[in-house]
Amino acid sequence: MRFNRLLLVLVFIMLFASSLIFAQEGKEELPSKEFWDHVTFHASIEAIDLESREVTLRGPQGNVVTVEAHERVERLHEFEVGDVVSVEYWTYIKAEFREPTSEERENPLVVVAEGGKAPEGMDPSAAVGAVVKALVTVELINRTEGYATIRGPRGKYMTIQVADRNVLNQIKVKDEIIMTYAEALAISLDKVE
Repeated sequence: MRFNRLLLVLVFIMLFASSLIFAQEGKEELPSKEFWDHVTFHASIEAIDLESREVTLRGPQGNVVTVEAHERVERLHEFEVGDVVSVEYWTYIKAEFREPTSEERENPLVVVAEGGKAPEGMDPSAAVGAVVKALVTVELINRTEGYATIRGPRGKYMTIQVADRNVLNQIKVKDEIIMTYAEALAISLDKVE
């Protein structure tokens, strides 16, 4: 009787281990991707938080991003939901396509640095906000246009143009990704007539 139970446990362990090996072999691991991006576009204002200076914008293709208005953006109180604006901002992103650790699940948003390091050639006055590491969820993938929209742990959305289309073919909506990114600081925000 004990031998049968032991044999059953060993068979179960072998089946479980082999299923893990096949699952890992079936999924191609993507390397981390890292880049800076200077973004300029026209968008409509979806929401404004004057206290935090956060502005949520919807671009012409439906892409949504929440940016913090830099101190250089004056008279933020004059903007309203529905206004069409021209916005310019910098972002830094590093995406890690791997399973989140238990610590990352418990603390899905960690400030890595208080300010981002600007890349060579970037206007020194165009500071980037705090660099954070977050567990984000893929909300939308547009393989035709080459972008994905993610939602961070605080509910903010960011649309990322993806140069390597192979990445878009290997992720799916609801995938979780570890991202290190500089929160977008809008360095200009102007109403469009």
